[in-house]
Amino acid sequence: MRFAALGMDHRHIYGMSQGMIDAGAELAGWWSEGEPQPLEGFVKRYPDAPHRELADILEDDSIPLVLIACRPDRRASLAIRAMRAGKDVMVDKPGCITQDEVDRLRAVVAETGRIWSVNFSERFEVPATTVATQLVQSGAIGKVVQTVGLGPHRLNAPTRPDWFFDARTYGGILTDIGSHQIEQFLHFTGSEDAEITLATVGNFNNRHTPAFEDFGQIALRSGDAQAYIRVDWYTADALPNWGDGRLFLTGTEGSIELRKYVDVDGRPGTDHLFLVNGTRCEYIDCAGAPLPYFAALMADVRDRTETAIPQARTFRVCELAIEAQRIALGL
Repeated sequence: MRFAALGMDHRHIYGMSQGMIDAGAELAGWWSEGEPQPLEGFVKRYPDAPHRELADILEDDSIPLVLIACRPDRRASLAIRAMRAGKDVMVDKPGCITQDEVDRLRAVVAETGRIWSVNFSERFEVPATTVATQLVQSGAIGKVVQTVGLGPHRLNAPTRPDWFFDARTYGGILTDIGSHQIEQFLHFTGSEDAEITLATVGNFNNRHTPAFEDFGQIALRSGDAQAYIRVDWYTADALPNWGDGRLFLTGTEGSIELRKYVDVDGRPGTDHLFLVNGTRCEYIDCAGAPLPYFAALMADVRDRTETAIPQARTFRVCELAIEAQRIALGL
């Protein structure tokens, strides 16, 4: 299967592209508007992939899938153009930033029958979440009744473009990185929907960029499960990576903790999982676990199925994140 990359405005395009290549797909070309900072790194990683015009990619029938990581406020329109050209789409999160965009995307998916998949990388690109999914599905901790998702990020302000600091172009902290955690709540609790019960945002350390938010939190619940989410841009310089992301799953018969990216002053590497239930109290190294999202999306493109992630959930996650942002702002 051949795919193309559209937009280099976020470094997530690296992981999106590599995931598809590792699953057996071929990068057939790329297009970017202008020369955003991540473009240089993309070209270094994939020097054999040709630059192509957008129209050329969209008219190429040998490319059934495009990956999109342009500026967040432009992603919905580009995805709609691609779907109407007959392409399935994987888009970086946030896949869209307004309810109007969700409505337009829903209509185009219904009109064209195309796939619109948001790469929620904090689950899809983390081997530890693959193992956690297997454990939950096997009943290792009973029924999951609560998740706590912590998503701290490193700001790296000097490397960020102007759009990154304006909620009108990036969507706000809950619409953006909060969407990861909402998706994980629905996934691990088996919920189809949820209700936002608390949502707040703040700008506590970046007052010179008043349209930016550096802290956010969400509480939500489904019929028989609840969640707390905290996201921020406060990762300190001494941490060896971009953030100490953690996920806690509380079940009726046990618990799981994921230390996804780093075990502070502990074990080296990434993808640490701790399991406690009635018979087991153990650490599991998950670094070698597979990332099934990419191969599943390839199969969905080929077979017109929904094995990577249900289309309805993708839309609902985006809606809930946008709703949380509105509630936090009192809109």
